[in-house]
Amino acid sequence: MESIKTNQVLDAKGLACPMPIVKTKKAINELEAGQVIEVQATDKGSTADIEAWAKSSGHQYLGTKEDGDVLKHYLRKSSDEETTEKKHPHTVTNDELTEKLTANEDIVVLDVREEAEYAFGHIPGAVSIPLGELDERQQELDKDKDIYVVCRTGSRSDLASQKLSENGYANVVNVLPGMSEWNGETE
Repeated sequence: MESIKTNQVLDAKGLACPMPIVKTKKAINELEAGQVIEVQATDKGSTADIEAWAKSSGHQYLGTKEDGDVLKHYLRKSSDEETTEKKHPHTVTNDELTEKLTANEDIVVLDVREEAEYAFGHIPGAVSIPLGELDERQQELDKDKDIYVVCRTGSRSDLASQKLSENGYANVVNVLPGMSEWNGETE
């Protein structure tokens, strides 16, 4: 494949979620509408993260190329009229989720972090479906249950919550700030 013409290259190699998106947000603000940015990342979860963020913010996700261990993500900046970033309207705090778990409420905790993140500590009973697999695996979730979505910082879980809501899941709640500040029980 021939090289893709870009207006800016952003080095996000070696950074974990949410930093590739944080740096991309800042860099894309410096571009003019229609210009293309190449985001270079090594975090395997960055493909799903950047694609979902682009969709939620109104920018155009063009695709990703693999170059060895480096993922090259291509985004086109949309015009200001197209770029109103959406946030999932239903949220709870970590403490509110802890209360629900302590009360043994009949809820589903969905952890959308990558498998390795989940393996090194997760909420007991949480269902692991990484954000990048959610489209293919969402049918594993019961649409009639209250689903509380967690990630490390609340960013991926926000995108996952939006995606589930768009696909007919009525009772979806984003947990903030997520596992980075989780004080409850973990496995």
